[in-house]
Formats: sequence, structure tokens, C-alpha cells
Amino acid sequence: MKSLFDSVSVQCSKLTTRAYSTSFSLGIYFLKQDIRNPIYSIYGFVRFADEIVDSFEGYDKRQLLEKFKQETYTAIENRISLNPILNAFQDVVHRYKVDLDLIETFLKSMEMDLEPVEYTPEKYEQYILGSAEVVGLMCLHVFTERNQTLYEELKPFAMKLGAAFQKVNFLRDIQADYQVLGRTYFPNIDMANFTPTAKQTIEEEIENDFKEALVGIKKLPSSAKGGVYLAYVYYNSLFKKIKNIPAQRILNERIRISNSAKFGLMLNSMFQYKLRLL
Repeated sequence: MKSLFDSVSVQCSKLTTRAYSTSFSLGIYFLKQDIRNPIYSIYGFVRFADEIVDSFEGYDKRQLLEKFKQETYTAIENRISLNPILNAFQDVVHRYKVDLDLIETFLKSMEMDLEPVEYTPEKYEQYILGSAEVVGLMCLHVFTERNQTLYEELKPFAMKLGAAFQKVNFLRDIQADYQVLGRTYFPNIDMANFTPTAKQTIEEEIENDFKEALVGIKKLPSSAKGGVYLAYVYYNSLFKKIKNIPAQRILNERIRISNSAKFGLMLNSMFQYKLRLL
């Protein structure tokens, strides 16, 4: 029966999430059980596309990404794929009526990573939209469970949260992006002379994104609120740690939060949620 294959497909997405992201795995665990698998499936799709452009050195990344893109749309059209990640993803697209424009925008942002790009403010906004904001909107389709009115109300907040997460990732991964991959996402920033002032400007932008995102998190259905809030707490804590580190130091090391600290954040955020402090 196809249901067995569908189950195996979701398990592949779940395994992918757990292998690549402890923080998102924890956040998903605190979602209501019946919406966990769809979020695993979205993460698996996004992660595979990202891996093509980030990790597959020595291979034809453009060809691989184009094939992945074609197989994505074929999977959606046929409602099945022998690629288990895409099979799980297409089911979410149909079940929650995920806009195809979101998928196209995301894949275009992945294409931007295939070649060195000098990021103007316009291209920076385009990349953030495709690589992060629309991913937040894919998840929002699941969180609002086909309630289009609620989706439209929460849409700007979901985009802000996705943007905040991505910008924190940029700061966290700035060493690898700049020194290994030759990428500089932040516009009008000289990475060869990354000053405290430049770092502060980026941080203020992120703080505003987090502030607006929290307003929307508080409006999420109870089925999604706890898990999304946990992801917010983790990323905000990582951001605060980065803020306290000198500009030149983050160019030379990847800042992270230990698993034990993540566990403490999890307990604290769940305590706040249970006490209705959120």
C-alpha cells in the first residue's frame, strides 16, 4: 500500500531534520502531534535544496539543483515521487494548499547561491524573501490548518520570524560563508574590515525582526505556539550570545549554543508557555 511508502517518506524527512538541526527538531517536538510530520517534510525539502548549493563541491551544482527543481514540480503534479523527501513534501503542498509561488521563490533564492553575488539592498531583500520568509509561510500554511483568514493575518509576522532566523544564521556562519564559500550576504558591508558599527547595524535590524515576530507568535493556534516559541527562544538566545562577541571574533569562529544549554532553554520556554506567560 502507498500509505507505507508515504510513512517511510516522512520518516526520511524526520531523520533529515534530526541529523541537521537539533534546535528545529526540539521545536517540532513541541508542536501538536498531528502537525509535526508536515513540518518535518517542509524542512527536509528545504534542507536538501540548501545542501546542493552549500555542500556538493566537485559536482555540477547547477545541474543538480535544476534536476531537483524539475523533480519537485513533477512530484507535485503526479502526487508521488520515488524521492522520499519530495514525496513527503508534495503531500504537504496538496494537503495544506501551499502556494506554488512560495516554492518557486524559494528555489530562485537557492539559484542565487550558485554564483558569487554582490548583494545590493534589493538583492539582499530578494534573497531573504526566498531563502527564509517564504519558508516561514510554508510552515504557516500548516500552522493555520487551511484557515485562510488567519493565514493572511499572521503572514507578515511569519515572514519577520523567518527573516530573523536567517539573519542570525548569516552572523553565525559568517566565517564559512565569507572565507570558504566566498559569500557576503549583508549589503554595503566590507567583510575585510568588519567593524563593531557594521555589526551593530545588522543587530538592530535583527532585533526589530524578532520584536515584530513575537507579536505573531502570540497569535498562533495553541497547536503551533509552543513549538514556534521554542525555536524563537533558541534563536534569540543565539543572537544575544553573538551580540556579546566582538566583530572580529565571529569572523574566526562559528558561535553555537551547547545541547545542554538548549535543553535549559527548552525547559524555560515550556514553563512560560504552561503558565500562560506567552
